[in-house]
Amino acid sequence: MSLKHDIEMVRDELTSEEKFFETAVVTEKFIKKYKNVMIGSLVAVVLLVIGDIAYNASEKSRITEANKLLTAIVSDSNNSADVARLDSLSPALHDVWQYSQAIANKDIETLKELQSSKVTFVGDLSSYAVADNAANVKALGAYTEKQEAIFKDLAIVESAVLLMNENKAEQAHEKLKMIRENSPLANVASALMHYGVK
Repeated sequence: MSLKHDIEMVRDELTSEEKFFETAVVTEKFIKKYKNVMIGSLVAVVLLVIGDIAYNASEKSRITEANKLLTAIVSDSNNSADVARLDSLSPALHDVWQYSQAIANKDIETLKELQSSKVTFVGDLSSYAVADNAANVKALGAYTEKQEAIFKDLAIVESAVLLMNENKAEQAHEKLKMIRENSPLANVASALMHYGVK
């Protein structure tokens, strides 16, 4: 009985070794067949990681330099070389700086130029400042029609006040109705409708 058991055990071991060698041969064939693809993939992953690290380092350096330039420009706004360098390093930061200077100096021409800024809020705030400076119902109305206008409700209130000054109470009343109930200016609009517009 033990001889039969031993023979079965040896046969099982041989079968296991055959399976192991068969798997090793299949794996070796797979590796030989796809070796270039696997090496190429590994190289691509390494290059992507290195590229990402280099890009992040470059961006950090660019941002640091742009911030230093902004600090220098705040100290000396007449340095046109620094202003031009800031524009090339960070056009968005340059537009924000230009907007702050235009507001401080009430420079309407610069604000008109900034209306087309790629920095969304700078373009919107510039549009509002130009419309507000015009003190014109039509200009303020054009601003309020813009999608996602930041100061839409304020422009509506200003339009209504201008209309009230022109004795156009009915039109002012219609403007004030455009202000949403959840707006921070809803109480102002309500007060103007009850006390200012007759």
